Order: sequence, then structure tokens, then C-alpha cells
Amino acid sequence: MNFTKSITNNIDKLVGTLKSEEELQEVLKRKFTKKEYKVFVAIESGESIEQLQDTMKDDKQRIEELYKNACKKLNQELFKKELVSIN
Repeated sequence: MNFTKSITNNIDKLVGTLKSEEELQEVLKRKFTKKEYKVFVAIESGESIEQLQDTMKDDKQRIEELYKNACKKLNQELFKKELVSIN
């Protein structure tokens, strides 16, 4: 999965350049809940909500809510600061 592309698509306003893929993955793992991380990665990798329902044993509404929360977190200023490399 390309974290840089996924994050760029979900952030409204990004100032600066994103960190490396490995660093981005670590920040996401640290800031998202386990389920938010799993849903975000799966949806951004092209997995359907129906497939996620089977693997996570959650309903469609809950999975959509987890994805929405993950996207909201990405747009928080403190979160964005951790994603951007300071040069």
C-alpha cells in the first residue's frame, strides 16, 4: 500500500512534504486505533466494505464510521505535524 498517496488523498490541506513510507506507517499505527488502522489500510488498498465485514465481524455502518474517524484524525493539525518531515 502506498501510504503517501492515501494520506495525500485524504488530507484537505497539507503543508510540507510527507515522511518516508515506513515513518508514515509507524505514525498511523501509533495514532489510529487498531480497528481504524486496519479499516483505513484495507479500504485504501482497494478492499471492499463487504470483504471487511466478513473479516472483522462488524456491520457496514461501523466500518464506515471507523474509516470516517480515521480520515478526520488525518486532518487534525497535531496529527499532520507528525506526518510531515521538518527540514
